[in-house]
Parts: sequence; C-alpha cells; structure tokens
Amino acid sequence: MATQLQVAYSATFDGAGIIAAGPYDCGQGNVIDFATCDIGASLPTLEQQAVTWSHEGLIDPVADLAGKPIYVYHGTLDPVVNAPLSASGVDFYQHFGANVEYHSTDPAGHGWPTPDGVVPCFLTSPPFLINCGDDPEAEMLTHWLGSVQPPNIGTPEGTLSSFNQDLYTPGGNAPALSMDNNGLLYTPPSCASGAPCKLVIALHGCLSGEYLLGKQFPELANLDTYADTNNLVILYPQAIASITPVNPEGCWDWWGYDGSNFAVQSAPQMVTIMNMTHALGG
Repeated sequence: MATQLQVAYSATFDGAGIIAAGPYDCGQGNVIDFATCDIGASLPTLEQQAVTWSHEGLIDPVADLAGKPIYVYHGTLDPVVNAPLSASGVDFYQHFGANVEYHSTDPAGHGWPTPDGVVPCFLTSPPFLINCGDDPEAEMLTHWLGSVQPPNIGTPEGTLSSFNQDLYTPGGNAPALSMDNNGLLYTPPSCASGAPCKLVIALHGCLSGEYLLGKQFPELANLDTYADTNNLVILYPQAIASITPVNPEGCWDWWGYDGSNFAVQSAPQMVTIMNMTHALGG
C-alpha cells in the first residue's frame, strides 16, 4: 500500500519506506497473484502498466519518481514475501530512476523492524514488531532527509490523538471501505506550536491495526521517537477486518477488495488518505 500511494501520488510524496513488500500493483486485482508476481516476465508488465496509467492521467507522471529516495527493507527469513518479490520492488523503482537504499541482510521474519520491537528478529508473530538489534527507522529517515537528530528515547514529548476517519472518506463511512472509524496522529510540541514540520504517513501491516493491537504500532514503531527531535508529524491511518468487502486480516487494499481501481488515484482508500494529507497541509 505504501508503494501504491507513493507511485500513484508521486508528485505529492517526496519518498517512501517499503517494508516487506513487492512492486507497484503486484496484487493485479487478485490476492493470489501477489505470491507469483516475482516471475521474471511480470515486472516489465507492471512497469509498462505504470507508464500507461501515467499517460492516461490515472496516476502522477512516472517521471516524478526519478531521484526520489526510496528505502526498502526485507528480512532473509520472511515467510510471506520472498526475496525475489522484494527485489522486484527495488527493480521497479530503479527502472524509473528512484534513489533506492535496500536493507536485505537481517535474519528477520515478516514484520516491522524496530529497536523497540517485542518479537525476536527471526519470528513472524503478532504484534509483528520485530527487533533485529538495529535501527531501520534511522536508516530510512536519513535516506529521506539527508540527516536526522538522535531520537527521543525517554517519555514521548508529543501527543498521540485520535481523529474521525469518516470525515475524510468518500461517502463518510470508513468501515464500508474496511477502514476504522478512527485514525491516529502523533504531533510533537514544536509542530503543535506552529513550527514547519514534515508529514510521515505510517501504514500498518495486515493484522496490525489499532482494532487488534491497540496503540502498539505507533508506540513501538520508532517513528514518534524521531518525530520529537526532527519536527515530524506522523499520521497513522487505520484499516480493519471486514466481511464486506472481503478483508479478513485487516490489510490495506493492495489487491482490489475495494474495487478494480485500487492502485490508481481514484482508489477509495487512497483518496481517503490523501484527504487526510491535504487537511494537514500536505
């Protein structure tokens, strides 16, 4: 979903962090296809699809991807996303001239790597916050920004607040899009006082929304820590599990459960997130 959002709206987003995922539009409208889209012939097809949609105005020009800093993380023990699939995502971005940093050496399972993680590096297990003894968030933010101040390792200085996602959702009914009624926003004191701040959108993984894990993702993902010391606002949109549409694990729509337009700008979940982004001045 992070790849979809950044590619579809590349004129808005200056960079992206891709954790344990594949290339743009890898779902191809079918969750089963995600497992096989690392087949050699499919990557040129995905690249050409992006070019076509760009020419049709369905996504921002792919030329906007050139030079954009993209950070990609993949663990060697990931049982969900295999190595060729992750490498295809790197190749996709490099094909369009993005500046990619690829961290692919940790013996990590499938999850969000963080020095505050509560799951051993090699496991794939709830709450999917894995600790490999390093700091990928520092790597990611440095790749995006050039340099970062050390994180706040003490009590958070900012405020994690809840907001109504229905206000930003087409039709005003977030659960109809497999999104929670409420999202989360972390605001450091400097940003709340009017200092110029950058916006980071942090998308949780499957089975990792607030409806299941509470606030563990924002509290342990190691983004709020850097937000306090680097003038960053962190937006945490929230997805939920649903029967209709069919999304039993509370994933973001990276394969089409909300409709065939899931990977282009008119995708309802992405429209919702962009409405939030613009409301924050992005």
